Amino acid sequence: MKENQFSVYKLCAIGVMAALIYVVTFFRFPCLGSKVHFANALCLLSGLLFGPVTGGLAAGLGSGLYDSLAGGYDIVQALITFVSKFAMAWLCARMLGKAEQPAKPRIAIACTAGAMSYVALYMLKTFIYQRFVYGYPGDAVWATMLSKLPASLINALFAVIAAPILFLALKPALKRAGILDHLAMR
Repeated sequence: MKENQFSVYKLCAIGVMAALIYVVTFFRFPCLGSKVHFANALCLLSGLLFGPVTGGLAAGLGSGLYDSLAGGYDIVQALITFVSKFAMAWLCARMLGKAEQPAKPRIAIACTAGAMSYVALYMLKTFIYQRFVYGYPGDAVWATMLSKLPASLINALFAVIAAPILFLALKPALKRAGILDHLAMR
């Protein structure tokens, strides 16, 4: 008999992590014309702890729900956020692989790849919206993108530093509690 891909444990992990991501997105501060927040670190952490699909769903749902319920964005932008945050956690988890004890450099590389994929997708979204939805001229589009890039890179840097630290602290506790075994993840 085939095992159910989304067990109760996986659904609970997705829900709890999505809720954490939703809540930490409220803790943001202005920086260089944009906002710096801590959600990206937890999106990477969800990929590291729970793998590509489960972690990606948690990251996408938490961030997408924030955008649609508290962020003041329309459903299209919330879906874009869902896809880009899912991709961020998914790539991070895929880069990490399934090693029981991944090396610290591998964790850092996986987090960097995930964070930079989000920065690239965010810049692509900014370009498309500025150029094709709002119809701004090319110079204005590039100026907007350049003004958003520093804060995006600061978010990425914080996430790349914080996610591995949280992962290395939480993984042994989750393993000892048997949670990771129930999730059939790392």
